[in-house]
Amino acid sequence: MAKKPNAYTAEDIEILEDLSPILHRPGMYTDPVNPNHALVEIIDNAADEGLAGFAKNVEVVLFEDGSAQVGDDGRGIPVDIHPKKKVPAVQVIFTTLHSGGKFRKTDKDAAYRIAGGLHGVGVCVPNALSTRLEVEVKRDGEKNRIVFADNGKVKEGLKKIGAIGPRDSGTRVRFWPDPKYFDSPKIVVADIAALLRAKAMLLPGVKFSLGIEKNKKFEIQTWHFPEGIKGYFASAMEGQEPVADTFLGERYVAAQSESDNFAEGEGAMWAIAWTPDGELVTESYVNMIPTRVGGTHVAGLREGVYNAIKNFIDLHAMGQRGLKVVPEDVWSRTSYVLSVKMLDPQFKGQVKNELISRDAVKLTAQMVRDPFELWLNQHVDEGKRIAELVISQANARTRAAQKVERRKQSGVAVLPGKLTDCASEDPDRNELFIVEGDSAGGSAKQARDKEFQAVLPLKGKPKNTWQDSADTLYANKEIEAIALAIGVDHHKAGDNPDLSGLRYRKVIILADADVDGAHIQVLLLTLFFKHFPKLIDNGNVYVAQPPLFRIDVSSQGKGKPARKLYALDKQELDGIEEKLEDEGFKPNSWTVSRFKGLGEMNPEQLWETTLNPDTRRMLPVALDVGANISVDIFNMMMSRENASQRREWMETYGNLVEADIS
Repeated sequence: MAKKPNAYTAEDIEILEDLSPILHRPGMYTDPVNPNHALVEIIDNAADEGLAGFAKNVEVVLFEDGSAQVGDDGRGIPVDIHPKKKVPAVQVIFTTLHSGGKFRKTDKDAAYRIAGGLHGVGVCVPNALSTRLEVEVKRDGEKNRIVFADNGKVKEGLKKIGAIGPRDSGTRVRFWPDPKYFDSPKIVVADIAALLRAKAMLLPGVKFSLGIEKNKKFEIQTWHFPEGIKGYFASAMEGQEPVADTFLGERYVAAQSESDNFAEGEGAMWAIAWTPDGELVTESYVNMIPTRVGGTHVAGLREGVYNAIKNFIDLHAMGQRGLKVVPEDVWSRTSYVLSVKMLDPQFKGQVKNELISRDAVKLTAQMVRDPFELWLNQHVDEGKRIAELVISQANARTRAAQKVERRKQSGVAVLPGKLTDCASEDPDRNELFIVEGDSAGGSAKQARDKEFQAVLPLKGKPKNTWQDSADTLYANKEIEAIALAIGVDHHKAGDNPDLSGLRYRKVIILADADVDGAHIQVLLLTLFFKHFPKLIDNGNVYVAQPPLFRIDVSSQGKGKPARKLYALDKQELDGIEEKLEDEGFKPNSWTVSRFKGLGEMNPEQLWETTLNPDTRRMLPVALDVGANISVDIFNMMMSRENASQRREWMETYGNLVEADIS
């Protein structure tokens, strides 16, 4: 029987096995710009052997033929037969996604209890995206070798190639990146060198080296920081003149009784200094993984240090009347290196450039604040010099904001009565949340930071303004309120409107995480796209992502503290529950609650998940430069007279849309 056109059947369901998911969507697993991240996955494995206390040397070699090699003197990857797969364990690790020895995070005796590997994807990436990959393993008196080729297929099975001494052990991996999967097949040497230098700081007991082949000869650089972060930070700050001594510290949860929220071994190490000018050093790491974009651990460092300095200023009566010190004043001239250890960190994407674990804010702030307050009060002269620099930054920021205010048009702006405005007059810092309904609006008003966050509640769903002309747009009071609140007049695409009156750098659509909320988002995005397009062009419009589910995990003894987790949707919920089982929690030992709407969240939950800049998730609204944005599509979707076309479109493509309609 012939398949009907546009039919959706079991034949359409494709199952990706082995390394196929990586080959099918390489951008989900690695950075497609170059093979650096693929190489880093192998380096991380070797470094984790050093973290576990088994490796003393990690050597990276870049060859002229474009291949790269990583060697370590750790225990060596297991080569015995895997009980389920019935093939050598080393073959499983390089060919099977979600395999590895780093899942037992709650086992205090686990060698990889705190390590970079999270999902068991790691070394599968370079294997899948290479034309050839060789692995040599030394352990148990034998030297073994296995070879993969053609994007991860076994070319030479595991075999013994020699005998070694009983104490000789380690792993060597060499791979040749496949050029078709990368914009450039060349490894960026400077980035790898910077990574190895940082690893040497984070692992004082391990020596890292980088060899580069040129004309059949090797140039070798070696990094070793026996003093750890102290020596590393001093080297990074060479030539700078801080206003005070560097604040160095290290603090970890020693026992479960010390903290009800965090497990033994979690904590942070840091070095911080303030300079009046010059380039800043801003580096952060989680379980030795560099987080170039920062994330929630950096937010925790900012919070802890800001509160400590603010308390110091108040204690010593250094504040000035009418001057409010904000976190930006503390951090505008701050250099730091931060290294955090967490049992189960969550990153944004497989490349792991940004930490998104909400618990990291509280963990880092808790570890840093008390030691820094103690340090400031033990070094009062140093503390006062830091405080004076912070106060000068606050004065400079205030003067700049006053200049902006004077440039604005004279007269008093008439703001909508529904708007609950913020205290700050700095538009570059302020945010406006557009919320549907008084209930959600009331929760947002209680949860917000009154200093810089404003809330505008709307009554019911906003109007579809796609076909409204400029003359009739403000006949709707809700639309008029939005325009008055943001301080920008309506305009057309291609116009050059006056944005000097813009009162908020971020205009954020905040709606429930369900179908009705999605409809509200569409209507408001239509308004901005049609009548305020310059705000989208300038990156001023955002969509907040409140969670749909809350997961309460009760304490299960030492190493398994009580936690509150949040999931955006059912797919993320399934992933969290799967991860909890991997951690050793019994099924159904946690409770799942579904939020019916924003109004159902208490202020603390709404702040933590949706409003707090350090822990929330938001989507910036932008037009894809390469996409062909057709007005005909918007006409079909939003015009009143095109209901039949919309119905036809939904019948044809509705199965492709993911929607929670429960």
